[in-house]
Amino acid sequence: MKKPLVAALSSLALAGLGATPAIAAPHTTAPHAAAKAVKATVDFAGTVSLSNCSGSVIRFPNSAATDPALVLTNGHCLETGMPGPGEVITGQSSSRSFGLLNSAGSRIGTLRANQVVYSTMTDTDVTIYRTTTTYAAIKNSYGISPLTVQDTHPVAGTAIKVVSGYWKRIYSCNIDGFVYRLKEGEWTFKDSVRYTSACNTIGGTSGSPVIDTATGKVVAVNNTGNEDGERCTVNNPCEVDANGNVTVRQGINYAQEIYNIPACFTTGNKLNLSAAGCTLPKP
Repeated sequence: MKKPLVAALSSLALAGLGATPAIAAPHTTAPHAAAKAVKATVDFAGTVSLSNCSGSVIRFPNSAATDPALVLTNGHCLETGMPGPGEVITGQSSSRSFGLLNSAGSRIGTLRANQVVYSTMTDTDVTIYRTTTTYAAIKNSYGISPLTVQDTHPVAGTAIKVVSGYWKRIYSCNIDGFVYRLKEGEWTFKDSVRYTSACNTIGGTSGSPVIDTATGKVVAVNNTGNEDGERCTVNNPCEVDANGNVTVRQGINYAQEIYNIPACFTTGNKLNLSAAGCTLPKP
């Protein structure tokens, strides 16, 4: 977990899995990647700082300007405590505040939540807040537009930037590949994004949007990394393949995919976990 106060996590239960030597996976670059290069400007505009994490103001492909604005961060950044394995939280009241940043990383305003729309650390690691304002109002007041969530699976080799509103820092690397299962303490994440080594994210970067540098869209949410080389413990996730083989990659960091989230939201940015195509874990 990439929260600043990592010591608070040390008492959590640890998973006992054996490890095999880490072997770097080859990059698979999309054929059209070169043609798409540097089409988008990636900076801090639309990102937010939380008390203990990073985040971003997001919209889905079908969101309207008049919809209530949503903020995306990690499940383990939830102010009421990390959801347990199998736990899904929806519709929980919240008054959490977020520092809204401009392109230079300066705080230009404060957004406030009125609800935790969705939060879990099962299969993924996300919290989505509903704010008390709309995208149009944010644009009118601050000149800031939301970041759009990509609704298709990310591609290995894609050039990305991890934008931390907490630290006002941007990390640049590529998607190295995808992890069948990523185990960390009591939690298991599915089909996680693995970065190349240049994205050496630190505590406080949890919840940062992972942005495709070609499109400017959010393709994942930053959440963890193996700090000490331990096996499958908190702050030391391990990779588990479909055959149960375990790999530890010390110093490598990860994110969780979000392409499956838009299908779970309907008109007005309303959550509908029963919607066709919605695969998010349900309460």
